Amino acid sequence: MSATEALTTRDLNRALLARQHLLGPPAPRGVIETVEHLVGLQAQAPFPPYYGLWSRIAGFAPEDLATPLTGRAVVRIALMRGTIHLVSARDCLPLRRLIQPVIERMFRTNHAKRLTGVDLAELAVAGRELVEAEPMSFRELGDELAKRWPDSPPADLAQGVRALVPLVQVPPRAVWGKAGLSRHTSAESWLGVPAEEPAPASAGELARLVTRYLAAFGPATVRDIQAWSGLTGLRSVVKALGPGLVALRGEDGAELFDLPDAPRPPGGTPAPVRLVAEFDNLVLSHADRARILSQAHRGRLASVNGIFPGTVLIDGFVGGMWRLVTARGTATLTIELWVPVPKPDRAALDEQAALLLAFAAPGDAHAVRYAPVAAGLARSAVARPDGRCPPRVSPAR
Repeated sequence: MSATEALTTRDLNRALLARQHLLGPPAPRGVIETVEHLVGLQAQAPFPPYYGLWSRIAGFAPEDLATPLTGRAVVRIALMRGTIHLVSARDCLPLRRLIQPVIERMFRTNHAKRLTGVDLAELAVAGRELVEAEPMSFRELGDELAKRWPDSPPADLAQGVRALVPLVQVPPRAVWGKAGLSRHTSAESWLGVPAEEPAPASAGELARLVTRYLAAFGPATVRDIQAWSGLTGLRSVVKALGPGLVALRGEDGAELFDLPDAPRPPGGTPAPVRLVAEFDNLVLSHADRARILSQAHRGRLASVNGIFPGTVLIDGFVGGMWRLVTARGTATLTIELWVPVPKPDRAALDEQAALLLAFAAPGDAHAVRYAPVAAGLARSAVARPDGRCPPRVSPAR
């Protein structure tokens, strides 16, 4: 591989949008197919995946995800970067096994030091037995475990089980139109498969993870792949892929890797105005986010509570953020723009706003408000489909 072709930031932007199914209008495609192509959708809050699929699939309706969620064809589980992702049942356990070192590293850094004297193997067995007998919230799980280990903080005991046992959140959590606490059981119990002894990921499995990432997020550097997954030491995996990849370079000279046949549209390809979901991996999956989010705007999305708002794409790049709140029978979409918007794009943005409102709140009155930049958004959150604004969700939940 020799890095001979230079790609501009706009080239990288158009490649990313094309692979994320956001460069053109939403097209007919299957929900499971889309979820697997994207290697899951980040799902720190219950309902952003619905908006993520709405922005990518023509004619998508909430029941198109709610049905496979209740039917156990998709699940919510801690995966990349230790965050909750919605993935297919087929991907659930294989991905979790690959990402397990990340989950355990985070646990040992944040919780294990307060569990001195606790045999972690025994903790995993005890926790699995409890959640497989009845799905439990972390508080319920911690309280039960504390009866056996009274000298250890219940919250840390529960997080130990989260790290050592692949736990999925069970419905009605994240079912559109319903409310529910985060309750968990083991992925094996939920999916009806036997539990297996954990084993290190093979080189072939890691290589497959890298190629799947590139298909959805490339071209990318090794640092990008590691930032998305949370894994380290992937340079050797990329190197071993050898002739199966093409090597490119960015404007800054960074070495980029890609699949030979993956789409790389020219940077001048028109990009439509889009409303992107809260927590969308489009904006979160690179060490260098310049291909989608400028450094000047990155600080605007920061939140001390781990909330990552819905974003507005103008000419392919994040140029604002949005929130949707329903109260007293009116759904209000508030849009804060950070960049000048040409008239054609403003008209397209108005159209996108109307479509989002029709999707999210078909039975309510609709209002669109453009907030001044200086005013900011008091809270960036997607409205719950039951009409209430969701609570803030921290990445560790």
